[in-house]
Amino acid sequence: MDTNTVYRNIVKQVIQKYASFRPSHGEIRLDTVFDDTQNRYALMQVGWERGRRVRGNLIYVTIQDGKVWVEYDGMETGITQDLINRGIPETDIILAFLPQSQAVKTGY
Repeated sequence: MDTNTVYRNIVKQVIQKYASFRPSHGEIRLDTVFDDTQNRYALMQVGWERGRRVRGNLIYVTIQDGKVWVEYDGMETGITQDLINRGIPETDIILAFLPQSQAVKTGY
């Protein structure tokens, strides 16, 4: 199995883990969005809380040039350690939400 396929599977497993959690408040559903053609993976929240509409990304990850780019990570503890624990080397994880000098400097 090539690296992109392995990374795709790991990213999807991590996102599915978070999708199985249920928000403790409001009527919010968590939707996974997986695009294997363009290597784009997301966890979205959609619903209502206290009469207000809730929607948006909780996680957004892309895979490009053999690296996993964490574009957005709205989880309390972050998903990076989950990705590492499942087999993606730290050197192949880019924290794209940080300025490039910090993302590269941290080894992610």
